[in-house]
Amino acid sequence: MSITQWLSGPNGLLLSSSAVIVILILMLFMSVRLYVSYRNKRIYRLLITAIPLIIVKQCLLVVLAYPGWSLSPYLYLSFTVLQIISFIIINFVFMKLYTHRSAQLKVIPFIIMSMMALVVAGIQFAITPITAETVVHAQTFTFPALDFYGLIVIFIIMLDTRSANMSSKYYASLIVFFASELARLADAYVFHRSLIWLVSVSQLLPIIYYTLLFILLFEWVIERLMHTYQSSIMDGLTGLYNRRHFYSKAELLLQGSKSMAIIFCDIDNFKKLNDTHGHHRADDVLKQVAEIIKEESSGIGSAGRYGGEELLSCMSSERVKPEIVAESIRRRVEQETMVTLSIGFSTSKESKSIQEMIKQADEAMYHSKSTGKNKVTPFKSAAAYRKTLA
Repeated sequence: MSITQWLSGPNGLLLSSSAVIVILILMLFMSVRLYVSYRNKRIYRLLITAIPLIIVKQCLLVVLAYPGWSLSPYLYLSFTVLQIISFIIINFVFMKLYTHRSAQLKVIPFIIMSMMALVVAGIQFAITPITAETVVHAQTFTFPALDFYGLIVIFIIMLDTRSANMSSKYYASLIVFFASELARLADAYVFHRSLIWLVSVSQLLPIIYYTLLFILLFEWVIERLMHTYQSSIMDGLTGLYNRRHFYSKAELLLQGSKSMAIIFCDIDNFKKLNDTHGHHRADDVLKQVAEIIKEESSGIGSAGRYGGEELLSCMSSERVKPEIVAESIRRRVEQETMVTLSIGFSTSKESKSIQEMIKQADEAMYHSKSTGKNKVTPFKSAAAYRKTLA
């Protein structure tokens, strides 16, 4: 027996359905975790509802794969309807997940398609001469009206996604599912299992389809986890590390470097900018300044937001002197934005404590602020100046 013949027989159907069930169980597990962890529970609830329906349908196919096993046609008809409805629900969920919130994906067309599946099932029941004694064997019983409507549903959803900016994997999954259904129907209505390769294709394509859906859902989970993690360490406005995580990055840098520096930056006259140009413009300027500090810190350290208009940079001073980096930040802000910076910095030569270094850099920044603004002051110079005054 060739592998094609083996795949086209009951063993192939058993392999396909078992593989799909495993994939669906993994998807169900992820859906439950999403439902528990995030607030958009309605979407995940729909997914949790749809996946078990498909699992049950696949279990029925496993039963039908065994020679001599049969089912009531009413049961098979019911789950054929549920397969169409679950396909509609799953595609609505994925379109909702991957479509931007402002796109306002409409639920009414999906509800209408689901209701129409019930109507078509009623028509199918009326035109198909089945009785309670009729039995369904694998690949021997068909529902033409439902099968034709299923193709229409796939085609409508494929057209509907043209207006949505969906992942290429999602489009590929729809194409694979459409090809799977075409192969299944061609085998059932035209070739009647005479083409072994076509039977094999119709039984293997669902594995590819649900694998693509699994990858899409897995990517969504990873994206949610990354977003949650980024929210916990990043300042939402500037994109810099928040104060707590900046402290952690600075501590790691201090432990791994022979010498390091903390640069403390404060935007000059920021309150006046808020009052004269409004908060929106002031926020844009703050983002510009933050981006400059992030760029100047890239490769040698990290940047963070201390609070308000106060921004920080920690850097290794083994290769680059902190006064050069601080002056580059000051000059770029003056040239590229509508504001200036008062900057102070401290190095690990003055202290081995991150909190103390930040405090020293803050004092040096205050010296820059109180002696004319738009300048860079090392902590040493600020401390020496205070001594002369004393």
